[in-house]
Amino acid sequence: MVESRAMDDAPHETETAPAADPAAEGRRPRRAWAVSAARDVRLGVKNLLLHKLRSFLTMLGLVFGVGSVIAMLAIGEGASESALAQIRRLGSRNILLRTQKPVEDAQDARARSNFLSVHGLLYEDARRIAETMPSVLEAVPAKTLRKTGRFGARALDLRLVATTEGWFRLVDRPLAAGRRLRKADEEERAAAAVLTEYGARRLLTGAHAVGETLVIGGHAFEIVGIVRGEDAAEGAVQTPDDRTDVYIPLATARTRFGDVDERRVDGSSSREQVELHQILVNVDAEERVEPTARAIERMLERFHKKKDWSVSVPLALLRQAEETKRTFSIVLGAIAGISLLVGGIGIMNIMLASVTERTREIGIRRAIGARRAQIVAQFLVESLVLSAFGGLLGIGLGLLIPRLVTLSAGLPTVVTAWSLLLSFGISVAVGMAFGIYPALRASRLDPIVALRHE
Repeated sequence: MVESRAMDDAPHETETAPAADPAAEGRRPRRAWAVSAARDVRLGVKNLLLHKLRSFLTMLGLVFGVGSVIAMLAIGEGASESALAQIRRLGSRNILLRTQKPVEDAQDARARSNFLSVHGLLYEDARRIAETMPSVLEAVPAKTLRKTGRFGARALDLRLVATTEGWFRLVDRPLAAGRRLRKADEEERAAAAVLTEYGARRLLTGAHAVGETLVIGGHAFEIVGIVRGEDAAEGAVQTPDDRTDVYIPLATARTRFGDVDERRVDGSSSREQVELHQILVNVDAEERVEPTARAIERMLERFHKKKDWSVSVPLALLRQAEETKRTFSIVLGAIAGISLLVGGIGIMNIMLASVTERTREIGIRRAIGARRAQIVAQFLVESLVLSAFGGLLGIGLGLLIPRLVTLSAGLPTVVTAWSLLLSFGISVAVGMAFGIYPALRASRLDPIVALRHE
C-alpha cells in the first residue's frame, strides 16, 4: 500500500518533458515547402535548357505579344495625351466663343461678287457676358486678322490677334523677353506688339527683338515682348492661339484696321464685317462652367438673328477626350492581346509534346513516390518560366518599339508603368492558364502504363 502511494506521488514523466514549440513545427512545413518549390524550379529550368531552341521559339509568341501590347498602348497614349494637352491649355474653367460664317452668307457670297457679309460676335456680347453673368470672372474679346509682317527684307504671314491684357491671364503663354500687353496700351491705343517665339525666330534672326519696329499690314508697331508657346499637333483640338500670332491692343486694331476685312483670291474678292472673332470667358468654379455655357447660348440666341457663333466648353471636351482615350486603349490592348493568346496556345502545344516525350520519366517519378501535385508543379513551373522570360523580353521589345516610332515617324508615344505591369501579368497568367491542362494530363498518367512507354 505504501509503495502504491509512493508511486502515485512520484512525478509523471510527461509532466517534466519540455512542451513542443508550435512555432518551430510551423516553420518546418514552410521550410520543406520552400525547398520543394526551389527544387521544382531548378528541375523546370534544367528541362527547358535541354531544348534551348525549342524553348526560345515557344517564348517568341509571348515576346511579340507583350511587345505589341506595350507598343500599341504607348502609341495610343501618346496620341491621346497630345489631344488632352491641347484641351487643358484652354483651361477647365474657360468657355471659348467663336464667330462662324452663316451658311446663307456663304451662298450669297458665291452668288454675288463683292458681297458684304455682316456676322459674328459683337463688342456688346462681351460686355453683356461680363456684366450680366454672376459666375463670369472675366470675358476677354479678341479680333483675329491675317496680315503680312515685314522686318527689313524678311516677310511672314502672321495671325494678328487684337485683344486686351486679360488674354494672357487665360491663355498660357510664358514670357520669353520684354513684357505682355498692358491696360495702358489699350487706353492709349499704343502701337505695341507681342510676338510668339516662332515668329520672332523667323522674322528677327540676328536682331535684338524687343524694341525693334515691325511693319504689320502697312502699319508700324514696336515689339514690346516675346512669348513662348507649344506648336499645335496636326489634327489636334483647335486652340485660341497659334504659333504665328502677334498680339496688339484691341483699340489699336479698331483704329488702324477697322471691322471690315477684304480679301482677294484668284481674281474674286470677299468682304466680311466682323467685330469680334473670339471671346474667352473665365468662370469662377468648374461646376458652374456648363450651366454658364448654356446661359450664354440662350443670351446669344436672343440677340443674334442668325447662328453666327459657336460655343466650346473645354471641360466637356476634356471629359469626352478622356472617355475616348479609355476606349481607344481598351481596343488597342484587345487587338494586341490576341498575340498573347497565340503565344499561350504555343506554350500549351509544346508542353503537351513534352508530356508525351517524358512519359517514361513521369512513370519513374511516380513509381519512386512522387505525388500528383509534384508532377503538376513540375510542368506548371516550366510553363511559368517560359511565360515569365517571354514577358521580360517582351517588355524590352515594348520599350524599344515606341522609341523607334518616335525617332522615325515623329509621333508622340507614352509608355506607362501600368501597361508594363499589365502586359507582364497577362503573360504570366497566360502561361499559367495554358500550362494547367498539360500539367494535369501528366499527373494523371498511370505509373505502370508510363513505365512501359517507349
